[in-house]
Amino acid sequence: QVQLVESGGGLVQAGGSLRLSCAASGIMFRIYRMGWYRQAPGKQRELVARITSGGSTNYVDSVKGRFTISRDNAKNTVYLLMDSLKPEDTAVYYCYAENLVMSVGGGPYWGQGTQVTVSS
Repeated sequence: QVQLVESGGGLVQAGGSLRLSCAASGIMFRIYRMGWYRQAPGKQRELVARITSGGSTNYVDSVKGRFTISRDNAKNTVYLLMDSLKPEDTAVYYCYAENLVMSVGGGPYWGQGTQVTVSS
């Protein structure tokens, strides 16, 4: 059974920082592309950042230079360090895992989400 468990969300003032964590189980973590989506009230879910099995990263333009995604394959965990937070970063953040090469079991798999609220 695949599980992705997020933690680290909360309430922070604008300009502050948070680090989200996502612990994965039930998958061969090191071969999966991992990432974070977010969904704000009344908006569509958007990709925030992702990291490939090889460590390459991509970010949505609005978070470039402020957010950093990383992974620890030994701990089966992906992180999202969020600095210089803005009120518009307020959303539920979801961790996901996928492997596009696998014909079976490649996901995508989703976590339950963690709320991030940035006050002005």
